[in-house]
Amino acid sequence: MDERVLAERLITYDTSTSDGLRAAVGFVKGWLEARDVPVTGREFGGLPVVLVDVGPADGPCVILHGHIDVVPAHENQFVPRIEGDRLIGRGAYDMKGGLAAMMCAVHDLALNDKVRVRFICVPDEESDKLDFRCTEALVEEGLRGDFAITGEPTDLHIGVQAKGVLALGVEVSGTAAHGSAPWLGDNAILKAYDMFRRIETLRFSRESSDLFDRPSINIARIVGGDAFNKVPDRCSMDIDIRFLPHQDPGEILAEIRALGDDVRIVRTFQRAPARVSRSNPYVRALREAVSNSLADEAVSIGRDGASDAISFLEAGVPAVEFGPTGGGHHGPGEWVSIESLARYRQALRDFVFGLPEWLARHDDGAGRPPLRAVDGGLSA
Repeated sequence: MDERVLAERLITYDTSTSDGLRAAVGFVKGWLEARDVPVTGREFGGLPVVLVDVGPADGPCVILHGHIDVVPAHENQFVPRIEGDRLIGRGAYDMKGGLAAMMCAVHDLALNDKVRVRFICVPDEESDKLDFRCTEALVEEGLRGDFAITGEPTDLHIGVQAKGVLALGVEVSGTAAHGSAPWLGDNAILKAYDMFRRIETLRFSRESSDLFDRPSINIARIVGGDAFNKVPDRCSMDIDIRFLPHQDPGEILAEIRALGDDVRIVRTFQRAPARVSRSNPYVRALREAVSNSLADEAVSIGRDGASDAISFLEAGVPAVEFGPTGGGHHGPGEWVSIESLARYRQALRDFVFGLPEWLARHDDGAGRPPLRAVDGGLSA
């Protein structure tokens, strides 16, 4: 039951495509079923989801959540290779390595009789269809637990906060002219780039918090011009802003709109920041289990990227990001530490197996262990 070998196999599927997703999900289901782990398949919008429920129905419920999809890559990046402790390939770090270790942990936990474990594998965490997520649909249907761990890469730290998302579609107007006399026009492409640089200097961009140095601002796409010999009078940009948990996206929009009348925001998408208290009982239990498993102090961190953890948090289910060690996700040299996959699997096992004892040690004196958090979700 080698998590490294399983991770290598998962990497071979190009899960940036619908055909690759279906093949990979079929493999995940088959792998679990071959090891007597009961699997339920679901589809949302034609996308396949894997669901597993093991353990007692009346025990505390822990959700282990992962995604099988990846961002697009060149063909050779779906051929895994090993260099020392590094397993290299598209999705190794985000998050097929973590998913493989999580699948192994689910098998390890299948016969436990104290804690209910729900495993969810979704196909669209990386999707650019911002208005729909399979995880969100499951939660809206009533999927709940006492605590959720999404296996996004965290270098074996515990992600208790994540930045919010503010995606903008911006149109910049200029003045057309003949390409041979650009001084007679007002180039919308150049104005758009200048506008982006000005956005990078706005007040909100210079703020920080205890877990974050700054927000992040990325120009993800730019489209302008309709003829070779013409000064472009229209340019559109897609801007990806990841704002800090204490920041107000409405105020950020107001700052951008104040830059000038020739800049028009034509569409927006927002995703709330993720926050769960570091004193939350679930987080404390996980921190203790991870520290024991790794013989080191588990650290609470903030995550720059967004994840499906927010779907659980908005439903009042405390959720964190917790995954293996690696680097280069979404890049050509993406890798995950092979040693960390084994340590990650062990940490998940220790957390679940250790919950009953942890509950007994933290009983409130009235026979009611405080596992159900009242400070989870966005109110934390």
